[in-house]
Amino acid sequence: MRFIGSKAMLLQDIEKVIDENTDGQEQVFCDIFSGTGVVARYFKPRYTILSNDFLHFSYILQKATIENNHLPGFEKLKKIGILDPFAFLEETRITAEDLEKGCYFIARNYSPLEESQRMYLSPVNAMRIDFIRETIGSWRESGLIDEGEFCYLLACLIEGVPSVSNTTGTYGAYLKTWEKRSYKEFEMVRLPVTDNGRKNQCFNTDANKLIREIEGDILYMDPPYNTRQYASNYHLLETVSRYDSPQLRGVTGMRDYSGQKSLYCMRSEVKETFEDLVEKARFPHLILSYSTDGLMTAGDIEEILERHTVSGSVRRYDISYRKYKSKIPSRDDKLKEYIFYAAKDIPRKKHIALQNTAGKEKALREEILQREEAKAGASEKGMAGAASDSGHLKPQKHKYLKSPLNYIGGKYRLLPQILPLFPADIATFVDLFAGGANVAVNVNAKQIICNDINSKIIELFQTLQEKDTEEVLEQICRRISQYGLSKENEEGFLRFRDEYNRTGDPVDLYALTCFSFNYQFRFNNRMEYNNPFGRNRSQFSDRMKNNLIAFMKRIKTGDIRFTARDFTDFDLRILGPQDLLYCDPPYLITTGSYNDGNRGFKDWSQEEDRQLLSLLDEADRRGIRFALSNVLEHKGRVNEELLQWSRRYNVHELDCSYSNSSYNTERGKSREVLITNYGRKEKK
Repeated sequence: MRFIGSKAMLLQDIEKVIDENTDGQEQVFCDIFSGTGVVARYFKPRYTILSNDFLHFSYILQKATIENNHLPGFEKLKKIGILDPFAFLEETRITAEDLEKGCYFIARNYSPLEESQRMYLSPVNAMRIDFIRETIGSWRESGLIDEGEFCYLLACLIEGVPSVSNTTGTYGAYLKTWEKRSYKEFEMVRLPVTDNGRKNQCFNTDANKLIREIEGDILYMDPPYNTRQYASNYHLLETVSRYDSPQLRGVTGMRDYSGQKSLYCMRSEVKETFEDLVEKARFPHLILSYSTDGLMTAGDIEEILERHTVSGSVRRYDISYRKYKSKIPSRDDKLKEYIFYAAKDIPRKKHIALQNTAGKEKALREEILQREEAKAGASEKGMAGAASDSGHLKPQKHKYLKSPLNYIGGKYRLLPQILPLFPADIATFVDLFAGGANVAVNVNAKQIICNDINSKIIELFQTLQEKDTEEVLEQICRRISQYGLSKENEEGFLRFRDEYNRTGDPVDLYALTCFSFNYQFRFNNRMEYNNPFGRNRSQFSDRMKNNLIAFMKRIKTGDIRFTARDFTDFDLRILGPQDLLYCDPPYLITTGSYNDGNRGFKDWSQEEDRQLLSLLDEADRRGIRFALSNVLEHKGRVNEELLQWSRRYNVHELDCSYSNSSYNTERGKSREVLITNYGRKEKK
């Protein structure tokens, strides 16, 4: 989410200031002007977090990602048949009758659906936002979700709004013509949640009131800098969050924010208000972010800090920083961000002793980050210029981008045979059984849809797509340090596996597989990860790290969408003659562990085989191109129905004598093929 004054670009600088001025024993970190929570989330793995903001939507974001220590389970929804609340909320059909029954405040007031004619959102997306907000509200009222689950769903809704908003980033006004993003179909953002094993607390109040009630070790202050009031600039998100049907004013539909005006935005009040905050703070370490174009000067701040902190402890760090920009360029190209540090003579609060791994984590993180740029460059060079300026991959003859996941049946070694058989002019490429996504990330297409029924894999891909690469590497380093992960430490691996099965964190799942037997993904019927330890074999090697970095760059820069649906739910109506539907399903006559029905996911039987072939026949009738990977013969067994069906189409024989194949052994050969409905002779 774009947010005025966001510190996403300053996180490492803030961390450096903290590390230079503390001894590593600090345990409670307070982000008292939290905004979108980017600072609080960054430091959550290291500290118990107290976070606060007087905007309600900000408070909900914090409740979801700071106070929550694990992704919600939605057990009561599952009992009534809603197994995936996100799919239910995003895909349930909205009718005119629903519009009449419900409030639909956003659609009626922030889209040109009715007399308001405001163009913040398209009518379709505004109605979807209303449907989601009203539904999760009714779920909470009826006891189907608890407060933590409600806040998580609401936060995921709020985070999705900016992606389809017809604005320049804030909501003081809307654009008079529709921006491209406003036509996108609304999607909630699946927010990752880190478990720091601590009781974190979030507040929704005035910072100067809260400071009198809390205490800790590090107080981070990032107050508003200028006269721009946040409540007016984010009024639409505030209304989505509160959903209180407020009285709106004027052409822009502003809600009354008189009770949310910040004194930090008033030149006559800011110095006195800031001094009160510093004076009342019961924290030994104070950190302040401020800007050269703020209402207070650096001299004002230093004078206030020196009056209320340890003599000689005030330090100022000057950091060049690009100003938050709308579509109108700023004339000030010399903006700097200040970070101030000061110490207060406050006795250290006694906390429960926790194992301090900060030193190890920092060393590991610095080692990885130091080599990341060089290694990523080497990896990209090895791809022989595979990535084009547009973000679309151009497959080369011998070298392809490799998925960081070792997924059974992966097609990486068959890419030199498969990709040349694909059409050169693909608009939308659908990988219906994506697995590790080796095929999808190497295809040259304008748009790619990666689908798999394994929701754990898709959730991991979505997280890798959304999170910063640096943040992912840091989390992996923390886990390696925290659990002492290595090729020999099985006890640490098992403790980490138990932790993952409790929290379900997607990045932790990837880190866990790095030390698992054959690096594979295995789950039991309770959806618990149960792959054993990879003794003397598995580790997070440089090669795996490089694959991960290159893969994340690809899925961030290309137009790639990840979905987790059963293939029977796929709607062919979204495809046309310029698209390609690629299927690499479980093979009926092989013994892959993913299709035995005992791994927490749907089994694969003759019935599923027939349903897929029927889907492909329907695609052919609609003029949609398809390609099917499969095995016709295996160890003397023949898939007779597939063999008969394939004679209507074009069958390409593949050489499957590669070591990564889970079904090709010395004791029996397999006849692996690619079946296509294009470039063929007349049907028989």
